[in-house]
Amino acid sequence: MPLSQLIQKLIHMLETGRGARYLWFIALTLAIVGLGFLYDARAYRNLATQEAMDSAQVARNIAEGRGYTTLFIRPFSLYLVQNHNEAKHVATLVSTNLDLDFAQIKSTPHPDLANPPVYPLVLAGLMKVRSFHYPVELKKPFWSENSHFWRYQPDFQIAVFNEILLVAAVVLIFFVARKLFDANVAWLTAVLTIGCELLWRFSVSGLSTMLLLVIFLGLTWCVVRMEELGREPVPRAAWLLALALAIGALTGVGALTRYAFGWTIIPVAVFLYFFSGQRRMLHVVAALSAFVILLMPWVVRNYVVSGTPFGTAGFAIVEGTGLFPQFQLERSLNPDFSHVLWFRPYLSKLTGNAGNILTNDLPKLGGSWASILFLAGLLLGFRGAAVRRMRYFLLMCLGTFIVVQALGRTQLSDASPELNSENLLVLLTPLIFCYGVSFFFTFLDQMKLIVPQLRYVVVAVFVALSCFPMLSLSAFLTPKVAPVVYPPYYPPDIQLTAGWMKPDELMMSDVPWAVAWYGRQQCVWLTLDAADAFYAINDNLKPVQALYLTPETTDGRFLSVLTHPHDPSWDNFIIQAVLQNQIPKGFPLRNAPTGFLPERMFLTDRNRWSIVQ
Repeated sequence: MPLSQLIQKLIHMLETGRGARYLWFIALTLAIVGLGFLYDARAYRNLATQEAMDSAQVARNIAEGRGYTTLFIRPFSLYLVQNHNEAKHVATLVSTNLDLDFAQIKSTPHPDLANPPVYPLVLAGLMKVRSFHYPVELKKPFWSENSHFWRYQPDFQIAVFNEILLVAAVVLIFFVARKLFDANVAWLTAVLTIGCELLWRFSVSGLSTMLLLVIFLGLTWCVVRMEELGREPVPRAAWLLALALAIGALTGVGALTRYAFGWTIIPVAVFLYFFSGQRRMLHVVAALSAFVILLMPWVVRNYVVSGTPFGTAGFAIVEGTGLFPQFQLERSLNPDFSHVLWFRPYLSKLTGNAGNILTNDLPKLGGSWASILFLAGLLLGFRGAAVRRMRYFLLMCLGTFIVVQALGRTQLSDASPELNSENLLVLLTPLIFCYGVSFFFTFLDQMKLIVPQLRYVVVAVFVALSCFPMLSLSAFLTPKVAPVVYPPYYPPDIQLTAGWMKPDELMMSDVPWAVAWYGRQQCVWLTLDAADAFYAINDNLKPVQALYLTPETTDGRFLSVLTHPHDPSWDNFIIQAVLQNQIPKGFPLRNAPTGFLPERMFLTDRNRWSIVQ
């Protein structure tokens, strides 16, 4: 073939044939990768939440063959495991005086009772296939700046993985939107989703949100197909049954990623009952069966280990009430459950948190104008049956998530108001964008523009307004964010103090999740006081051989404590140690290195740093 004809054929393929699709795919891939590089360079931060570090350290234990265990020890978890084991071995307690490790903190690794298994297992697989360098890097560029710690390599690898999941979520919402509406709505929904700065922040947070978002959108796709097939004149029974099983299985996988997501089975079952065709009851039973079958082995595991179906996470409804404010329950070694059956604390929690969600969280959902259009579009009458019915599903999920998020809210949401694992509403962001975009196009079609090409200008303005936080970041209109999350997390110091300890020794800290993740050291959460609660662990379970405190505690309420000098709180302990240079009498940890006070405090049973040096 002559060269001229070859060139002409190539140009034709790139303009009208398959080559055009390849060019679009390559251009979009480069644009998304470039956006990711830009975001990571300007807005990336190391892990900043308790849940992210907790999941990561559990995943590392799995990857290294230590089973589903944790180095982050919650006193409440010790309480559950110890009571359950003592009840199982009551005969042994009567017949012997042996000091048995019923709390599973001495001779055996402590089982994790806080995290559902899917996300840690996925991270463990990532750690198997990728090279994770756990010691902090102080010399190589990108990881350090001017020989100072800057980025933590494992944190960054987890963030990149979750950014890939975000791209997968964008692809899924594109296909869902195209199935419900048309290509224009699908493309614009995908643009708004990839340009949603809140979703990018979730992706680099290390939380399980991106994985759960992919699961939820996969579930949504199956629901859309189920509704579509159910309207056929001659429904395909085998396909409908398979989709019902897939819907139940995906809901179960979502529940094993985040327990609260399990309540999605309610809108799923209701939707299948009304819109899955003539054999609706069979489909509901199939979905419920798949859901229960997937969930049951993990529930049995938790019950065998702790006597509870969901471990410490199952008590989230009690946390944040007047019975157990803040983190008191998880830091309690002997909690008082005598009033947990009272109804009023839960009603107060529901009404208070739901009111805040409805007035603050819902109107700014996704941080975009598209969410406002969605709320306005609820009154819009759609012609297509699938669009109307999926709106019902979306609204049922929205109502369910509001109730579950309100009742399940704990101190984690106060510590990180937007980026936390209790934020379920963020999962609806792509679907809300989808319906908001459809409402926008309805308005656009009614606009009388002088020139038809002005439609593109209107769309561009809409995208700019909706994605303004991301665009301002890309245009360098906002300041660059430092990746170091201090206070309170400074990995070099955490690894330094943990390096002074032996692997089987126990530390105590106000950031035990960080000590477990960065320091790879068994660490118990700071007890409720520095007296009875501390000695209950130190004397009866396992000696605490080091205490590491950060600004989480050292920046506490010292003025009010001065009026109660005999208060056994940790605030009073710090005042005596720092201001009066006096450790409380009888406290077993009395040695401290220089250079930590006043922001941080490290106490141990002996001088360990001189030996290491």
